[in-house]
Parts: sequence; C-alpha cells; structure tokens
Amino acid sequence: MTSLLELDGIAIRYGGNTVLSGLTLSIDSGEIVGLLGPNGSGKSTVLNAVTGFTPLASGSIRFDGRRIDPLAPHRIAQRGIRRTFQLPSMPTRMSVLELTMAASSEHHQLCAALLRGRATRRIEHATHARASALLEQLKLTAVAHLPAASISGGQKKLLSIACAMMTEPKLLLLDEPTAGVHPNLRGELIDELRRIHGLGVTLVVIEHDMHFIRELCERCVVLDRGAAIANCKPAELDKNRRVLDAYLGRAHRTARPLEAP
Repeated sequence: MTSLLELDGIAIRYGGNTVLSGLTLSIDSGEIVGLLGPNGSGKSTVLNAVTGFTPLASGSIRFDGRRIDPLAPHRIAQRGIRRTFQLPSMPTRMSVLELTMAASSEHHQLCAALLRGRATRRIEHATHARASALLEQLKLTAVAHLPAASISGGQKKLLSIACAMMTEPKLLLLDEPTAGVHPNLRGELIDELRRIHGLGVTLVVIEHDMHFIRELCERCVVLDRGAAIANCKPAELDKNRRVLDAYLGRAHRTARPLEAP
C-alpha cells in the first residue's frame, strides 16, 4: 500500500501543556484505522491537526505526498480530507436535505453557474439525487425536510457523514461516530462505513466502543498522554500491557478484557 497520510514528529502545545509529543504515524491508502486512547490522550487533537484547525508547534503533515500543515482548513478539505465532529453543530434554518446538498461539490458549481447566469437545472437535479440517496442509505429520509438542528444527536452524527460523503473524499476522519447513535443502528453504521470504504475512501475512526472497533477496523493506534503506545490489530489490544495500563491503571488484572471507560 501507499502512504496517504503521514504525521512526522508532530507536537501541539496549549500554553505550557503538551497535548501531542512528537507523534509519528502513517496511514496507508485503503486502510480502516481505529484511533484509540483514554480521555485526554490527544485523539481529537490529531484530527484537528490534520484538518488544519490546530497549528503545529513542530513536525509536519503530508497528505498524498504533499505537505498540508501550513494550509488553511478549507484548502486541506479541497485536497480530499473530510471529518466529522464529536458534537456536531447544525444550522436552524436549513433542512437536513438542504444542508446535505449545500455540502456537495456540485453546490459550489451551482453557485458559480448562478453568478455567471448559466443554466443550473441539471446541476441542481444531480445534487438533489445524490443527497437523497445518501440520506436514504443513512436512514435519514424520514427527517430530510426537518431543520437540521432539530434532529437527534445520533441523527446529527449520521448527517455529518452524509455531508462529508457529498464531496467524495479520499480520507474520512470520524470522531466518535457511534456516540448518541441508538445501539440498534450501530451494526447498520458499520455496514455503511464498509460500503464507503468500498468506494475507495480511507477511514480513520476515533471510538470508545471496542466492539465497533473490532468489527470495523483493520489496525489500531493507541495514544496515551499525546504519544503512541501501540500500533496493532484490534485482536491484540487485550494482550498489550501498555494499553491495559493506560486504560485500567497498573493495578489491572491481566485477564480482564479491555473495555472503554
């Protein structure tokens, strides 16, 4: 496989607090990687760094062979990186369908066409069709015409994925996609993410649900206090002493299975 995303010794500090400390990590094209760790270990900070929301104190980030850490977030997004947030905020004056359509690359073509006075019906029809299909796949058709801010927290997570996929990303970063999602829908979410992966999208998933991670991910990277302490298959996590120490403390019993806090 070819490295799609490369983090080379990145460090992030907030005042005197070091959140990431010389982290080096490589994600190959076509992988599904779980990014794990106790609360405060730096997982979401990694996503913020990759997407340009948090500047680096040192190190570099390359995507598809090109350095991206000096770029603004919208420029990084244009390269093919999309992310979801742990607590997504949605607009009150746009419906679920309107927001999904607005996220698409066709929407930007539509705006440009309007400014140039060109016909827009074909673009609008294609965008509507793609958005409607995604909402159906993510079980959001029933709320398509409701205000995006009014739907449940779990539905907002699914809507975030729909919006991200409207841009046909190369890399999709997911911050706790199952948080707030009904347990009955988690299996369907795994199937949907596998379908997305089958389209050629590389996935990096932050998640506390270990069953979800074991079902979906091929490889796991575990952070603790801003540094990587493990890089292994999900089945190997229970046997990794450093991982068990990070999650359970040094007084843990080695026979105790790893569960998220």
